[in-house]
Amino acid sequence: MRSSAIVVPCYNEEKRLAGEHFVRFATENPGVFFFFVDDGSTDGTALVLESLTQANACIDFIRLPTNQGKAEAVRQGILHMVETDATYIGYWDADLATPLATIKQMVALMDDRVQTFAVFGSRVRLLGRAIERRTLRHYLGRIFATFASWVLGLAVYDTQCGAKLFRNSSHLKQLFAMPFLSKWIFDVEIIARLKRQRQALDLSPVEECLCEYPLSAWSDIDGSKLKKGDFFRVALDLYRIVRYLNRT
Repeated sequence: MRSSAIVVPCYNEEKRLAGEHFVRFATENPGVFFFFVDDGSTDGTALVLESLTQANACIDFIRLPTNQGKAEAVRQGILHMVETDATYIGYWDADLATPLATIKQMVALMDDRVQTFAVFGSRVRLLGRAIERRTLRHYLGRIFATFASWVLGLAVYDTQCGAKLFRNSSHLKQLFAMPFLSKWIFDVEIIARLKRQRQALDLSPVEECLCEYPLSAWSDIDGSKLKKGDFFRVALDLYRIVRYLNRT
């Protein structure tokens, strides 16, 4: 298995973080390195992460001095990992809504598809797949995906799944070089940035380098930090991304 570095953003995850799963997976798959980013937690998250680093050498973490949001935590983690020799770099939600075994499946896909720059997990409800999502969140997600597809000009099914993997390169470093415009839907902004980057460098279009991978399993985990009022901010962020894509 090719070497992979997985960034895991954390904020006040002391009671939710299933650290034993990360330790077990890292032990059984020595090609995978987990890099946790403690986003200024105010509970005992840092102590939990310290215990994980002591349990396995393939686990490490940094602590941001203040809470900066998931987008910045992911960005900081990616920028640390691009300086390593990892073949692939990704990020994963700490709640393990997406099983860690999916990492191996995504790596295998990228090994087979050398033209693929990024693989995004996609929560498609198909027969024979265990996608457990609350009905309301599912339909709200479909509405959001429709707007995101319109903004991006791409037929993207699921931008928001917290399981993504990229090919390590100078292009990846450039993609994450600047802070995100959006704190809430930075996943959409990543695709927008990738689209502009490939146009600027006269590379193959984003449709040919980005692959959505239908997950075999995904669980809707309680504890989302997104509040009802944040949907107004999401709408504003979509507008900002439209302006970013259309600027000359």
